[in-house]
Amino acid sequence: MTVLRPELEPAVPPPESSALALPRRHYLNAGYSVRSWLLTLDHKRIGLLYLLSITFFFVIGGLAASIVRLDLMTPQGDLVQTETYNKLFTAHGVIMVFFFLVPSIPAVLGNFLVPLMIGARDLAFPRLNLLSWYVYMLGGAFTLYALAAGGVDTGWTFYAPYSSTYSNTYVMATAIGIFITGFSSILTGLNFIVTIHKMRAPGLVWYRLPLFIWSMYATSIIMVLGTPVLAIAIFLVGMERMLGVGIFDPRLGGDPILFQHLFWFYSHPAVYIMILPSMGVVSEIVPCFCRKRIFGYGFIAFSSVAIAAFSFLVWGHHLFVSGQSVYAGLVFSLLSYSVAIPSAIKVFNWTATLHKGSISFDTPMLYAMGFIGLFTMGGLTGLYVAALAVDVQLHDTYFVVAHFHYIMVGGAVMGYLGGIHFWWPKMTGRLYPEGWARLSAILIFFGFNLTFFPQYILGYLGMPRRYHIYPAEFQVLNVMSSAGASILAVGYFFPLTYLVWSLFYGRVAPSNPWRATGLEWQATSPPAVENFAETPVVTQEAYDYPAFDAMDAMAAKGLPG
Repeated sequence: MTVLRPELEPAVPPPESSALALPRRHYLNAGYSVRSWLLTLDHKRIGLLYLLSITFFFVIGGLAASIVRLDLMTPQGDLVQTETYNKLFTAHGVIMVFFFLVPSIPAVLGNFLVPLMIGARDLAFPRLNLLSWYVYMLGGAFTLYALAAGGVDTGWTFYAPYSSTYSNTYVMATAIGIFITGFSSILTGLNFIVTIHKMRAPGLVWYRLPLFIWSMYATSIIMVLGTPVLAIAIFLVGMERMLGVGIFDPRLGGDPILFQHLFWFYSHPAVYIMILPSMGVVSEIVPCFCRKRIFGYGFIAFSSVAIAAFSFLVWGHHLFVSGQSVYAGLVFSLLSYSVAIPSAIKVFNWTATLHKGSISFDTPMLYAMGFIGLFTMGGLTGLYVAALAVDVQLHDTYFVVAHFHYIMVGGAVMGYLGGIHFWWPKMTGRLYPEGWARLSAILIFFGFNLTFFPQYILGYLGMPRRYHIYPAEFQVLNVMSSAGASILAVGYFFPLTYLVWSLFYGRVAPSNPWRATGLEWQATSPPAVENFAETPVVTQEAYDYPAFDAMDAMAAKGLPG
C-alpha cells in the first residue's frame, strides 16, 4: 500500500563518514542484555523470540519424523520397536502441530508485521503479548518433559478412551503442555483483533488493508473461538484419567465419539489457523513480484473470513466411519465441498494476478509458486476424503497422511518460509545469498513431492497409517518416500544455515529491496523501536504497483512525483 509520499531508496547506500557516523538506533540494538530481551514489550523482539522457539521445536519434530521414515524403509520396521515407533510419530505430530505449525506465522510474522502494516507503534496489549510467549514456553516445557521422561503413544489426536484410561505413557504431562499452550493462541488472537480494529493509521480503512492483515484477522477469530474447545476436551480427558469420571470410556458410561466431536471441532479449524496466514503471505508476495495490482482484492479478503466461518462447520467429515447418521454425513460432506470454494477463489485470483505480469523469480516468489501448486494438490485430494463413499476406502490410510501434509507442510511451511525470506531484510537489515536461497526452495519443492506423493499411492492401495510393519509390496514406495524425506531435510537445513550467516556477513539491506507498497516497507531496516517517526497517512489502495512504479520512474529521471 502506498502512502502520500513513498520514499525512494538509493540502489547503493551512500558512504558514511566513519569518523563521525553513529550507529542508527533500532529495535535490535536498543539493548543487548538478556534482561532487555526476556522482559521486552516490543512486538518485533517478541516475534524474534517466537522465531527462535518454534525453530527449536521444528528441529525436534523433524528429527522424530526422520527416524520414522528411516524405520519405514524396511517392511519389518527393523530400526525401532513398536512402542518406540508409536512414541516417535506421536512426538512428531504433537510438536509439529501444536508447537510449530499453529504458532508459526501468527506468532512470528504476525507479531512482527501487524503493527508495522497498519501504521501502529505496537500491539494493543504489549504485556499480554510477552505473556503469550512465556505461556507458550511453559507449555513446551511440559511437553518436552513428557518426551524426555518416556514419551506418549496415543498419536497427536489423543483418541479416548485409550488416552483417558488405558495408555501407560506420559499422557497427562503432554496434555497439560498442550492445554497451557492453547492460552498463548487465545492471547495472541485477542491482541491481533483489538489492534486491527483500533490502531490502524489514518486513511487505512478496511478496503485498504493488506491481505495479510485480513488473513491474520480471520485466523485470530478461529484462535479465540476454537482453542477453548480443545482445552475443554483435554481437561475432560484429565478428569477421566485421574478421577475416573465416565465421560469417554464406555466401561464407565462414557462415549468415545464425544471426544472426536470435541477434538475435531477445534482441530479442523486449526488446519486453517495454519493455512490462512500462509495465504496472506502469498497474497503479499504475488503482486509484488508481478508488479501488478492483486486481482479481485475484495474476493480474496472476504474469502478469508468465509474460510474462518466454514471451518467450524466441517468437523464431521472426520467421523464418516464412526457410525454417525448417514444424513449428518451427507450434510458434512456438502459443507466440506463448500469450504473449497473460498480457497479456490484465492487460487484463481493469484493465478489471474500472474497473468501478463512482469514476474521476477526471486526466492519469496519461488516459495509462493510452490505454495500455490502444493496447496492446490492438497485441496483437490481433500475432495476425495470429503466424499462419503470414497472416504470409507481411504480413511486412516496413507492417502490421508499425504493429503494433510500437502496442506500443512507443502502449504503452510512453504508460505512460512516465503514470508521469512520476503521480510528477512526488514527484520534484520541484512540480505541473504540469493543463489543458495533459490536452491533451497527448489530442493524443498522436489523433496516434498518425492516424500509425500508416493503416500497417495500407498493409501490408495490400502496401506494404513500409524503402522511400521507392512507387506513387502509396499517397500518400493516407502523407500521413495524416505529418500524424498532426506532431500527435504537438506532443503530445510539450508535456510537455517544461510539466514544465520547473513546476520553476520550479509549485505546491508535497503529499506525496500523488493520495491513493495506496504506500510512496513516505509519503515527503516531494521525498524526503529517506535516503528515510525511519524504516524503515516494512507491515501491510496493496497497493491497499486503501476502507480508506485510510475513514481519510481519519474524520480529516476529527476521529475517531480
